[in-house]
Amino acid sequence: MGKLIYFMHVSLDGFVADPNGGMGWIQINDEIFDYVGSRVETTDTALYGRVTFEMMEAYWPTAAEKPGASKHDIDHSRWYAKAKKVVLSRSWQGKELPHTQIISNDLKNEISKLKASTQHDILLFGSPSAAHSLLAEGLIDGYWLFINPILLGKGIPLFKNITGITKLKLISTKLFASGVISLSYEKE
Repeated sequence: MGKLIYFMHVSLDGFVADPNGGMGWIQINDEIFDYVGSRVETTDTALYGRVTFEMMEAYWPTAAEKPGASKHDIDHSRWYAKAKKVVLSRSWQGKELPHTQIISNDLKNEISKLKASTQHDILLFGSPSAAHSLLAEGLIDGYWLFINPILLGKGIPLFKNITGITKLKLISTKLFASGVISLSYEKE
């Protein structure tokens, strides 16, 4: 059975985006890309909220074909092409997209079926609104966070709609030269 892992960059004070949804403060480089790529390659299912999915669809299908495409863009574009994509969206209820499953309601049951259908982790990429809905239902099994050395002061919070206490176990840490720290936790 697969686990649902929330993958997100976050500020030191707990925000995933500035008040306008901006994420220009996120530090990314080849060292981080290589680290992320090695883990992403071990999964075959990507979960997104609708807004994040639209951003991904606008870029990844052709990223490898662009002149001067980086190794990361080539590798991730290939992975994206073969990965199962799942989108959480109420506004897309009934919509059909090729190679993409849309979940619009009955979140608890649909995510449970999704977890049962894979042996690998399911990575929730970004998508703070979707994550907040999943948190409210207690459906996230782990967190793969990249703590960026910046204080935003306000913005979209990483955690929202949490009901009760959730104990976590630290699985791994990685410090990058940029000062970004990767922390991976799973529910106990």
